[in-house]
Amino acid sequence: MDVTTLKQQIKNATPAMVYIALGTQQVLLQEVRELFIGLIPEEERVMNVGSYDMESTPLAVALDDAMATPFFGERRLVLINKPYFFTGEKGPAKIEHDLESLSNYLQHPEPSTILVFLAPYEKLDGRKKIVKELKKTAVMIDTAPLDEVHARQQIQANLANDKYTIDDDAIDELVQRTNADYGLMDANLDKLKLLTYQTRHITRQDVKDLVPQSLDENVFDLVTAVLNHDQTKSIELYDQLIAGQQPPLRINAVLISQFRLLLQIKVLSSRGLSQGSLAQKLRVHPYRVKLGLRTVRHFSLLALENAYLGLVNIEKALKTTQRDPKLLFQLFMLQYSQQQEVGMVK
Repeated sequence: MDVTTLKQQIKNATPAMVYIALGTQQVLLQEVRELFIGLIPEEERVMNVGSYDMESTPLAVALDDAMATPFFGERRLVLINKPYFFTGEKGPAKIEHDLESLSNYLQHPEPSTILVFLAPYEKLDGRKKIVKELKKTAVMIDTAPLDEVHARQQIQANLANDKYTIDDDAIDELVQRTNADYGLMDANLDKLKLLTYQTRHITRQDVKDLVPQSLDENVFDLVTAVLNHDQTKSIELYDQLIAGQQPPLRINAVLISQFRLLLQIKVLSSRGLSQGSLAQKLRVHPYRVKLGLRTVRHFSLLALENAYLGLVNIEKALKTTQRDPKLLFQLFMLQYSQQQEVGMVK
């Protein structure tokens, strides 16, 4: 189930005895944590909520807590963080975990305890005996990074829950400025809600005023200008980044990274890989792949290669000479624009 479904379930029904939240989206893991803590009355939390990190605490300590009787309350909540023993990852050698005792607990969970594993990993190791037993007992909560569609839906749901509305072009702007990263989108909601407290309505201008563009987003505009051989726009955008106190080496590194990604998308998409398959194979957010696909269809592989190699040469010059970064970039744009291959797909 997703986090929204979890909210409905624990609100309208008795919670299960064992859960595992699996996925690397930290903001979703934190939401899950807060939802379960909210089930324990505030005055009882000191005695009836336990949280244990498996990278520093033996599992046996958490299980002892899970098997204890609630102290002047109906339920006990035990949160087990970073249970790496469910994955192929290796943890600290000094920590020993009693997985046999966990196996026994999963077969006979304590009815008055909610045991929640918070697993910030992409997947579990399904070959392990303990994982097979976990899947038989635990309710699985998906906390994997949200794609663009689900990130939009979640943001709108969060706002609606607080009786706020947002214009379609405002959420478009939020997606663009955060590269559809749900964690970044959610992190900016408090500022937006505070700004619009009286109207409880968020406009595109509100987003533009409060949400800064990421370096990647600014560089993406620069990438487009470079590929279009727009020297004036390219140099203007580069100067803006320098004026914004961005180090030239960092700007160039992000440019190289963007063109490397475009080259990979160009080559792999020509082999028939879908947007989802590309995101998975390249291990990047689907939104970046979506923008990349939209870009590469207009430019040849040679145009992308020439830009990439030119930027690699800038990096070498930045590291080995004292030449002015702005001058190096201007020379790059001049040479790139003068190439016979203009880069546009006919």
